[in-house]
Amino acid sequence: MNVQATIRDRLRWLGHRISTTPLFTETLPHIRTKARAYAQLTRLNRPIGTWLLLWPALWALWLSSGGRPDQHVFVVFVLGVFLTRAAGCAINDYADRAFDGHVRRTRDRPLVTGQLDPIEAVALSIALGLIALGLVLTLNKLTQLMALVGAFLLLTYPFMKRFFPIPQLYLGAAFTWSVPMAYAAQTGEVPRLAWLLFLCGLLWTMAYDTMYAMADREDDRKLGLRSSALLFGDADRVIVGAMQLMALFGLWLAGRELELGGWYRAGLAAAAAFALYQQFLIRERIPEKCFQAFLNNNYFGMVIFIGIALEYLWR
Repeated sequence: MNVQATIRDRLRWLGHRISTTPLFTETLPHIRTKARAYAQLTRLNRPIGTWLLLWPALWALWLSSGGRPDQHVFVVFVLGVFLTRAAGCAINDYADRAFDGHVRRTRDRPLVTGQLDPIEAVALSIALGLIALGLVLTLNKLTQLMALVGAFLLLTYPFMKRFFPIPQLYLGAAFTWSVPMAYAAQTGEVPRLAWLLFLCGLLWTMAYDTMYAMADREDDRKLGLRSSALLFGDADRVIVGAMQLMALFGLWLAGRELELGGWYRAGLAAAAAFALYQQFLIRERIPEKCFQAFLNNNYFGMVIFIGIALEYLWR
């Protein structure tokens, strides 16, 4: 027993000595703090943007391939969505670092609090973009050329809100550019149907990002930033509803063109139900409810994809 007690005492002493070294008192806590800040910068803690970016890409991959997308193309697009969204968030925080501290929802972002330097955000955005570019280089030439356009849209969007009256339109193009890219990667061309789906995704993105802008309306007004919520004014709910309706109608037209049946229509009906619920949430324009409506759009995109997947699974 004395030997065991001695061993325990020595291990306890050794553990105490190790825990007091600079590695454990300084280096590892610093690494944890930095890792947490980078996760916040790239929104790893808030994956909603990744899902909203991913759903239209998945719609296009399944519809362009008859429900059997190429495995390599699928992996490249899923990883590409994750990387480009993270890169876009980093450059967005760099662009908005002078404004975010004045907005209640964004005042704790790492560039505002000083946890990260602006150059770190730029470097991370470039690094993630280069990795995404490496993935795209494994696809065909048309997809590679279209990826350059998509990268330009995504990286320049954060600066649009300073002068462009409807930055949500620009974001819609950036977020939905994966649709024609998916057709290019899967089929080697971009048919008319791909552009119809692109337009549907653009309208949907404009609708949900207007809800997002409605949550920040007063802060944006004070800071002199542009948004569709400010531009539409009291007509915001009506215009959002019109965009939702046009997006659903366009998706219905695409389904008719592809001769899709009951599962697809059920997905559209479920999406319409979510759109109605979002209209209910934003009816009084309460910022918290508008943000909740924005988040609910994840289910809008998801049920459409489920309808597409089930349609091809049980055809």
